[in-house]
Amino acid sequence: MVKLVETTDEILLADTARGFLDRAAPIAHLRGLRDAGQVGDDALWGEMVAMGWAGVLVPEAKGGSDMGHAAAGILAREMGRTLATSPFLSTAVIAATALRQGMNSRSGDRLNQIASGQLRYAIALDETSKFAPTMAEMQARREGNGFRLSGTKRFVVDGAQADRLLVLARTDDGLTVFDLPADRAGITRHVTPAIDSRDVARIDLADVAATGDDVLGKVGDAMAVLAPALQAGQAALAAELSGLTSGAFGRTVGYLKERKQFGVPIGAFQTLQHRAAHLWCETEITAAAVLNAGRLLDTTPDQAELAVSLAKARATATAQLAVQEGVQMHGGIGMTDAFDMGFFMKRARVAAEWLGDYGYHAAIVARHRGF
Repeated sequence: MVKLVETTDEILLADTARGFLDRAAPIAHLRGLRDAGQVGDDALWGEMVAMGWAGVLVPEAKGGSDMGHAAAGILAREMGRTLATSPFLSTAVIAATALRQGMNSRSGDRLNQIASGQLRYAIALDETSKFAPTMAEMQARREGNGFRLSGTKRFVVDGAQADRLLVLARTDDGLTVFDLPADRAGITRHVTPAIDSRDVARIDLADVAATGDDVLGKVGDAMAVLAPALQAGQAALAAELSGLTSGAFGRTVGYLKERKQFGVPIGAFQTLQHRAAHLWCETEITAAAVLNAGRLLDTTPDQAELAVSLAKARATATAQLAVQEGVQMHGGIGMTDAFDMGFFMKRARVAAEWLGDYGYHAAIVARHRGF
């Protein structure tokens, strides 16, 4: 039976992460990056690397800490509380998991480089406005002993600053994952910052050369490598949304206690109390779903799909509720850029679409339930 209570070590990890992020990456830090036109902070990521976060899913033999998916979720959750921007999900979670699935001497070296902060990855999957990896149409045509890749990938999170790209393309044998340097000839990156000030890029590949050494896993068997990596990313993104929800909820409750009307705090009004209580209940249920997803990925990953999709769907819906209630309960100030709730709303909206929206994951839950 999965225990949905954090262990002592996990509580310590959360406390350490929260203290660091409150100091190094508060909301004011994100506001400063946005105002300066920056989509990332190399110094902040360097500190995270020094704390071992980049190696959370990297084997100890490759320089990582291998703490597991539940631990990765705890770190992602704490980042979500302050909306810290970093390549953690793309690099330390998704790419690290994919490289472990397609383990060979090259991927082993790259795992070591991820843990040491020498490599950043981005995952180039989406080609339309919706997440549908198995429908990828980017072509990788055979040329001698290698391939030539042509097409466009959209909504590539962390794509502008990545050193390497995991590119999903269609070969004659089926979908294949290519591990390519981001500066290879024929690759052009167009920075398109998302509304939440996160690094997002459109990537064009024009007749890009690839060899068998660039294939991660086996030709035509992309999902053997990609499916576990995507589930890891979805679970961690759900955790980030859970943290975002807690951050927004905390600010809202604080405002209800401070703002007065008719000489009393507005938190004394029963209608607002009911709405806050409902949001708290949803937050707690979602947190349990997120922890369950991480636990199953650590113990029985082949049985984790339902738990991961349930966590992502619930986290998306709960975050949306939290930011909507936050704006409404703050009244007019909640709609202004001077107030931080808008940052939470924007991040929630972007995270809702990345790696599958509510409908995508609700369909997976329904399928597992026999509908």
